Amino acid sequence: MKFDFNLKKVFIVAELSANHGNDIKIAIETIKAAKRAGADAVKLQTYTADTMTINSNSKDFIIKNDSIWDGENLYNLYKRAYTPWEWHNKLFQVAKEEGLICFSTPFDKTAVDFLEKLGNPIYKIASFEITDIPLIEYIASFQKPIILSTGIANKNDIQLAIKTIKNKGVKDIALLKCTSSYPLPIDQANLIMIQKYKEDFDLITGLSDHTQGIISPIVATALGAKIIEKHFILNKSIGGPDSTFSIDEKEFKIMVDAIRDAEKSLGENNYDLNEKQIKSKDFSRSIYVIKDVKENEIVTNDNVRSIRPGFSLEPKNLNKILGLRFNKSLKKGDRLSLDDFK
Repeated sequence: MKFDFNLKKVFIVAELSANHGNDIKIAIETIKAAKRAGADAVKLQTYTADTMTINSNSKDFIIKNDSIWDGENLYNLYKRAYTPWEWHNKLFQVAKEEGLICFSTPFDKTAVDFLEKLGNPIYKIASFEITDIPLIEYIASFQKPIILSTGIANKNDIQLAIKTIKNKGVKDIALLKCTSSYPLPIDQANLIMIQKYKEDFDLITGLSDHTQGIISPIVATALGAKIIEKHFILNKSIGGPDSTFSIDEKEFKIMVDAIRDAEKSLGENNYDLNEKQIKSKDFSRSIYVIKDVKENEIVTNDNVRSIRPGFSLEPKNLNKILGLRFNKSLKKGDRLSLDDFK
């Protein structure tokens, strides 16, 4: 499936991540629920514990990062959270049947090779992999659109990742604001960077959101985000490593509707009036005769005034006509034009 970033509306991605409870039936139902909730795409993560790390109980491999996973062994976390590779073909198939785009985040070259066999249409590069230049270079060599998350990246890291991708001839690149905190306190979302990314890198921008709730995606849309990625769970009772910052079908649907309303409200950058605004000019002010006048009578504030409605002479002409004489008799409520004076 070919895909490009010629986006006519915000591209809303439901992130499956670890929200499948190690049950393919739950994964399949989650994809179907994402469709019902209004998602445009579903995203998987393609790794195993062994492609992600090594099985070690050394202190370096025990999480201690003020996260919800503190104290866990890295290998055991990934073993618990990964989506089995033998599910992927079926999940891609179900997404296609539902009319959703399915794509994935690979975490090593073997995952990329595996996804290529499935016809993966978009590659997502996770926040923690944005500095893995050899992996990015390999992904870019397949000439597919790439979405970059920026969670741990400074400006130089982002520039290098983008340069690496462009050097491989990839033109469809999107940059997602992401803060690698799980869950992310909303006061640390720093969504204003979405506009800064657009200004600095001239790419499609968006948000990979780890906050709880749906405020951040809506604000991001107002700031120009064209891609919103949010962790999606069929039911929070499933639990799992990512459940605390995931939203269910009902909340996702509310989010989608709010995003669609937000993007409609943005409109276009021009001063042209729409039909409704033009019609509303009927209620603006204009200069009317406010009492009967005779030909040759002097125009004064006593016989003309700027009032509603707006069918007569524009108020900007008031000082121009004061002191002139009427060239015909007029009645209270008559419209005026510049041809009525001498």
